[in-house]
Formats: sequence, structure tokens, C-alpha cells
Amino acid sequence: MKRGKFIRLLIKSKCVLLRHGNRHDVYINKLNGKKSVVPRHPEIKELLVKEIMKQLEI
Repeated sequence: MKRGKFIRLLIKSKCVLLRHGNRHDVYINKLNGKKSVVPRHPEIKELLVKEIMKQLEI
């Protein structure tokens, strides 16, 4: 999945950017306080997308 599309999905799911990292960003789900790291790669593998969504409980 393209990174931009995934970020838009996170935003629609009430997640916000907590902080920028060098190669990763940290997002937090405002509804439950769960955090996850999102890589800054143009393409993110589907398995990783599913794992991030599981961590954020989306």
C-alpha cells in the first residue's frame, strides 16, 4: 500500500501524528491511546499495514 493512502486511512480512523523520527513516524490512536511506528517508505507491505492496524486497534 502506498504510504500516503495508509496515512489517510489512519487519519480517518482518528489517529494523529505523535512525533517524527528519522526513518519512522509514531502515530497514536486518540480513541484508545495505542501507539505504533509507521515507516517512511513510499510503499508499505500489506502484512506490515495489518500489523500496524492491529497495534492501533483499528
